[in-house]
Amino acid sequence: MGQAELIEQTVTGLGYELVDFETSPRARLLRIFIDSPKGITIDDCAAVSNHLTRLFAVENIDYDRLEVSSPGLDRPLKKPADFERFEGQEAQLRMRLPINGQRNFTGVLAGVRDGVLHLTGVDAVYELPLEQIDKARLVAKF
Repeated sequence: MGQAELIEQTVTGLGYELVDFETSPRARLLRIFIDSPKGITIDDCAAVSNHLTRLFAVENIDYDRLEVSSPGLDRPLKKPADFERFEGQEAQLRMRLPINGQRNFTGVLAGVRDGVLHLTGVDAVYELPLEQIDKARLVAKF
């Protein structure tokens, strides 16, 4: 089992969702973003951090620093389920390749059908293939 699978299995087993996982060069820093339907507190981050620290010791995973945090208000959208879960919220997306000369899109998430995201923009509804989305984040509302 790879490091990412081990982390996802552990975080899920603790009752959280693994939103994202980043490593720095040479994997000296492990940065893990978790979420749950009720939100994330400092105590949640500490519990996951303590559990992973013990697990990494047992699994001989070498690292210098571990950071566990919530994804924030501008949460990244990674999985198809993310685009469905946050339907009705505004998001910014960047495509791998331009669609009609455009790579960046902003609009309201309007559902996923047959692997295609429907995004309601200011003056158009865009149909964007999920596999072509490079990066996507919710737009933070204050």
